[in-house]
Amino acid sequence: MQVFRHFPLSSETPIGLTIGNFDGVHIGHQALIQKLIEESKRRKITPSVMTFEPHPKEFFVPEHAPTRLTSLREKLEFFSSCGVENVFVCAFNKKFANISSDVFMHQILKKQLKAELIIVGDDFRFGAQRLAGIEDLRKSGFELFEIPEIDVKGKRVSSTSIRDDLKEGRIESVNEFLGRSYSISGKVVKGDGRGRQMGFPTANIHMKHSRPALTGVYAVKLGNRNGVANLGIRPTVAGIPKLLLEVHLLNFNEDIYGQHVQVTFLEKIRDEMKFENINALTEQIKKDVIHATRFFEK
Repeated sequence: MQVFRHFPLSSETPIGLTIGNFDGVHIGHQALIQKLIEESKRRKITPSVMTFEPHPKEFFVPEHAPTRLTSLREKLEFFSSCGVENVFVCAFNKKFANISSDVFMHQILKKQLKAELIIVGDDFRFGAQRLAGIEDLRKSGFELFEIPEIDVKGKRVSSTSIRDDLKEGRIESVNEFLGRSYSISGKVVKGDGRGRQMGFPTANIHMKHSRPALTGVYAVKLGNRNGVANLGIRPTVAGIPKLLLEVHLLNFNEDIYGQHVQVTFLEKIRDEMKFENINALTEQIKKDVIHATRFFEK
């Protein structure tokens, strides 16, 4: 899979294209990508995705921007696993936001990318101030597929609904919308060793973003290993200003520093909370480990 940070002056081959933020890559997004792969293969053109970094709302209203469900790397890994061949990662800045719909359609999509087929959701909008939509694409001569929204148990599948469910710890609902278990991936980095001092050594996962969609204590898998994770700011420990994802692996004490790992969240145990002292925190962690152990035994 090729990843482009800039639009080529002229694509080497015609492409099929889907466009969006794809945060979470939920089952609605997957329906778009599946249709893209099928129709591109039938036409013998290159299946391609256009996405944005950062999320447009992080540019326009950073103080009200949504929490991230997936990092750019996680999205790219998912696109690759689906069979996408090109990904155009658009730097969403003032220049990009001001591109008119006509320039976007005729200069970028038609002339530079040679997009012959476009597949989007039925609420797709584009161009400066989001003034254009699906009918504008159709009138400009693109072959177009609209993918309707997907409902699960009467609830619309969206990145927003997934964020809401993660915030409330409704992991089962989240996983139904994702079509897989929710996970966060990152590199294992050295921490301050405080967990080991308390008798619970942890793998510290580097977080790409400071505003995750969930916080608290969870039963998790790190790869194929069982564990307990805390995602938060460790309020009992003074002087920790940044977000941390710490995983204590059950019955495991090997060196995995430097590895890129995936942490899969399976069940919420509790919210993060502040304790009176380290001893009280240690006692609670013992209970968390017992809770997680029983969960995995089931």
